[in-house]
Amino acid sequence: MHDNDNLTIERPTFVTHLECAMEGDHYAADQIHNLSKAGKPLLVRYDLAGVKKALTKDALAQRPGDMWRYRELLPVRKCQDIVSLGEVTTPLIRLPKLGKKLGGGEIIVKDEGRLPTGSFKARGLVMAVSMGKALGIKHMAMPTNGNAGAALAAYATSCGIKTTIFCPADTPEVNVSEIELQGATVYRVNGYIDDCGKIVGEGKAKVGWFDTSTLKEPYRIEGKKTMGLELAEQLGWDVPDVIFYPTGGGTGLIGMWKAFDELEKIGFIGSKRPRMVAVQASGCAPMVRAYDAGTEHATRWEDAHTIASGIRVPQAIGDFLILRAVRESKGFAIAVDDDKISAALNEVAREEGLLLCPEGAATYAAYKDSLADGRVSKGDRVMLFNCATGLKYPLPPVARTLDRHKPIDYTQF
Repeated sequence: MHDNDNLTIERPTFVTHLECAMEGDHYAADQIHNLSKAGKPLLVRYDLAGVKKALTKDALAQRPGDMWRYRELLPVRKCQDIVSLGEVTTPLIRLPKLGKKLGGGEIIVKDEGRLPTGSFKARGLVMAVSMGKALGIKHMAMPTNGNAGAALAAYATSCGIKTTIFCPADTPEVNVSEIELQGATVYRVNGYIDDCGKIVGEGKAKVGWFDTSTLKEPYRIEGKKTMGLELAEQLGWDVPDVIFYPTGGGTGLIGMWKAFDELEKIGFIGSKRPRMVAVQASGCAPMVRAYDAGTEHATRWEDAHTIASGIRVPQAIGDFLILRAVRESKGFAIAVDDDKISAALNEVAREEGLLLCPEGAATYAAYKDSLADGRVSKGDRVMLFNCATGLKYPLPPVARTLDRHKPIDYTQF
């Protein structure tokens, strides 16, 4: 086995068509698509009976540990179209001290901050860009709260695709800087991410770029789906009892739900499913409001605000898919306020030495609340998603100093 076998050895491919997530009508594979005729996301479908014959657990175990190990369940057909910056398998990190402290079950964090560009956005954008390359797209545009734009910029630059990116004016400086440095042209916009999305949508006809917005192309779901494939394999082809997922556009939650269905159909797992929990911030919780109201769609959240900028998405085009996964899994949607997010970030760092991003910290805060109110039981094995490295976000200042030229009082230590 060589480290790049997944990128250089051709594998059989099984994509049959694309399907409207709402209406179910079919669209041809290997052609450029955005939304369906109904204006809804398209889902990639596979010949899963063919995958079942072609792929075994033993064969998979012999492959290098990156997300391209699942090639038979991915849409990129040829090695020459794979764009990679090293999409490693992200680790599962246990939090035993906090588990004992809370008196709950096993707490596991899937740390997506280890991926290229420091966030789980790499999974979706590497797939979107690889398919863009395969389909001959020359210019991609997107709205972003930061991390998705950085991932798009990096992957598109690596294969020569032009990128134009729009972000809210208050996007963290590190995100804006990395987007520009990695080859994109980035603009700050006086609005939210959906306002940026309107600019991208209007420019599609006027500029000719491809709209790479969340769920407005079919392949970011397929990249995010690998989180579900990966965690099942890491748990010995089992799934946790509950998954707490930081939910903005919801691509990852939708993708994992799709992954579990495909894994069952190829015989890798049984019918057991984790309860899917959509975690939002109290200052921007359209999914929580829709879940509580029992509706299929979520209305726009006005005056959205939270320190967890990655989940500050006032309106998501895949709202019905998020809510469908939550309800089918017997999960729920929950909002936590910024004070709890900050406290959770501090608690995990100081107790376990793991630095979460604010969005990841929101999942721990949500778990604590859910354990306390009984929505999660003390015996449940839970998985929290840390979607980016905490090093991208503001950290508390430290002002403590020592003067080496003066006597040092060693009793203070």
